[in-house]
Formats: sequence, C-alpha cells, structure tokens
Amino acid sequence: MAVTASASAPALDSDEAIFTQESPYALDALTEHKRNGLELAVRARWVAMAVTAAFLVYVNPEWDVLYYHFILALLCLNGWLIRRVGRVGQSRLEMLLIFADLAIMTAGMVIPNPFSSEDLPLAIQYRYGNFIYFFIILAAGTLAYSWRTVIAIGSWTVLIWLSAAFTAWWFASPQAGLSAALLEAVEGNQSLVPLVDPNNFALHQRLQEAIVFFLVAVTLGVSSRRFYQLIQNNAGLERERANLSRYFSPNVVQQLSQNDEPLKQTRRQDVAILFIDIIGFTRLAAERDAYQVIDLLRDFHGRMELEVFRHQGTLDKYLGDGLMATFGTPLAGPHDATNALACARAMLASLADWNAERRRYGEAEIHVGIGVHFGETVLGNIGANRLEYAVIGNAVNIAARLEERTRELDALILISEALRQRVQNEGGQLDLQTGFVEHRRCELRGLTQPMTLWVLPRQADALAGSGSGR
Repeated sequence: MAVTASASAPALDSDEAIFTQESPYALDALTEHKRNGLELAVRARWVAMAVTAAFLVYVNPEWDVLYYHFILALLCLNGWLIRRVGRVGQSRLEMLLIFADLAIMTAGMVIPNPFSSEDLPLAIQYRYGNFIYFFIILAAGTLAYSWRTVIAIGSWTVLIWLSAAFTAWWFASPQAGLSAALLEAVEGNQSLVPLVDPNNFALHQRLQEAIVFFLVAVTLGVSSRRFYQLIQNNAGLERERANLSRYFSPNVVQQLSQNDEPLKQTRRQDVAILFIDIIGFTRLAAERDAYQVIDLLRDFHGRMELEVFRHQGTLDKYLGDGLMATFGTPLAGPHDATNALACARAMLASLADWNAERRRYGEAEIHVGIGVHFGETVLGNIGANRLEYAVIGNAVNIAARLEERTRELDALILISEALRQRVQNEGGQLDLQTGFVEHRRCELRGLTQPMTLWVLPRQADALAGSGSGR
C-alpha cells in the first residue's frame, strides 16, 4: 500500500520557547509559519490520499481494497486533528498524534489485508517498498521548525519499523514448500535465494533502510535548525523595522531598512522643524483625573502623529502635551518645507474634527499652537550605551520659540520667513500660505536679532485652503 505525507508540525523546543518569551516578534513569526505549514501539509495530504486511493483501485480492483482506503481515511483524520491541536509551544497531544501517524502508516504497510483471500507469506509485505513514504512524513515535519522533533520523528520511525520487522520475523510461520521450490528452481544458487525467497524478511535491508532514514532525519534536523535561526534573525529585523515605524513615516522606514548609512553619519543638513503644544493644558489636567489625562494625551498624540507620518515627516519626540517633528530627516527631500507647512494645516483640520466630536459629548475643546521653521541642523546619534538619533542646532531652538510665541500673538500657526521662502522655492501650493499675516522685526527669546514672522491668526478660518489633502 502506498501511503503519503503527514501534516506533522511538532511542538517548539524548550530553548526556542525561551527565545519566544524574550521576542514576541519571533513568536508571531513562528506562529504564522506553523499555521501556514499545517494548512499546506493537511491540504497536500488530502489530495495525496485521494490520488493514492484511485491508484490502489487501479492496481487492485477488488473489494478488499476498501481496507486500505480505511487506512488512508485514518491518516486524513489524524492530519485534521494535528492541524486542530498544533501550536507553538509544548503540546503532548500533538506529539501523540504524530506518533499515531507513524504507527498507522507502519500498520498499513506491515499487516496483511485481513479481507484478502490471498495466502502470502508475511515477509512479502516488506517487498512492496512502501518504506519510502516515511520520507514524506519526515519532510513535512520540518514545517514546524523544531530540529529536535524532526530528529525525534526519524528516531520513532526507525524504532517502530525495526520493531515491527523483528516481531514479524520472530512470530511468522514460513511456508517451507515455497522456499524449497525456489531453491530447486535456481538450481542451488544460494546468492539468488535471499533476493527472491518469499519467506525472507531481509533484515539487513530493513536495517539499511533505518540507518539511511535516520541519517536523513539528522540532516533535515540540522537544516530545520538553520531555518529557525533565519526566522530568529528575520524577527530581529522586524523588531527593528517596527521600532523605526514609531518614529519615521513608512516611506522613510523602507529606505532605512535597505540602507542604514543615514543613521551612522553625523552631518549638517537643512531641515524643517515643527513644534506643536496644547494651550492651557495645565488647566485641562487639573480638571481631570490621571487616567483621563493620559487618555486625552494618547488621543491627541495619535491624531497628530498620523499627520506627521502622512506628510513624510519624522516624529522626533513627545514633549508632554506636545511633540516635535522634523521633515527632511534622515534623508532630505525636495518638498520638506512644503510638507511641514501642509502637516501644520492638516493638524488643525484634524483638531477641528476632534473638537466637533468633543462638543457633541460636552467636553472642552482643545486648542494648540504650532511653530514651524526651516534651517540648518546637525543630525547624528548621541549617547554612549543607549543611542538616540537626534536633530540639534539653532534651527530647533527657533522652531520651539515660534511655538511659544503663538500665545502672545494669538496665532494658530507661526512660521519663519526662512520657511516661507523655502516653500516658495520648492514650488509649494500657494493656498498653504493663505491667511498668514506678516509681522516684521519680532524678537524671540534667546535670539539677539529680530526676525520676520508670518502669523495665521486664531480668528482666521484656519481650514480655508488648508492644502492638507484631506
């Protein structure tokens, strides 16, 4: 009888379990791969069983072939059970079902069909060459990525197969007449007798099958171990990518995942810097308990962060009730200043939507001040043991001072002349500057020279011509 692939997906080893406790990304990767491997193996098993059932009818068009169909049905059912109980981690039931797979296959290969009318020596069962189908079970076992369990499948198969062979050899009753007739037919050629004698179990061949199978199991186990290490390394890359996605927009993460040089080099670069802060946050916090304050900040940060990333910006840091974002880091682009101003406009639009929701629930509106500047900064890693990618320089201080000055000037957005000129040089949308009013020779704290600033008044319709792309 020909028997086909097992959907065996062994449980995770203890050392692998320790790793997944330390890395949820590795656990997610292993879980996903195992789920897909089980699903693929079970479907392949069902297809193979159907093909095998049809083939058996072709080679044995008798009613007793239904016995082998019953064995195939058991293997299909066992594969379905393995898929149901299979999981990452220790699973004794899963291991028991894998052992049952091997036992069912061995029984189907070794035990003669009880419904067959043929009276053949038991040793004939070993002449059909069905042992090769165990290799399919072994290969399918590698889908679980557990090298120890792959080797265990090899060991169990060798144990069951040899035990069955020696048991059959010990208890079988040879048909002496057949052997004598064969010896007479070959005219006493003793070298031919072991090859064609129907009573000969050829135990040395059974042992050879077992040795080769075990060597292949060890080889596949080593291969599974290497594949597991690949998953581990890939999980580390996914973790790094997830960390990057907390700070950079998706397109920048894609670039950094392919080239990490921008993070290693310390260099000067013109960057657009945006600061946003909630106005009157101290009063808002005083009127709420700590949990409500945290929920408020999470909602605010989430909405503002979304706009930063949507406009190809980098979230530099959270600043309590505000945040700092940069545009043009770590890689400069052709529209960094335009993206920064568009982001500021989009933040106001998002805030207006949020305030409309808050009014419906009788909650106080949230007001902000936004400062945006464009200038030269220094980019690079700072720190010793714990590195942080930082943007520093006078341009950062100016952007922070602009955000502070929004209270005094009663401004929604306050931008510098340098940013305005840069937006024009980039060919940015003209409606981004709609509503801004020029303020000449404004002094900023910490600066010796006055600056020309552009103010979007709080009384103005901040959403008109926002250019936010909403």
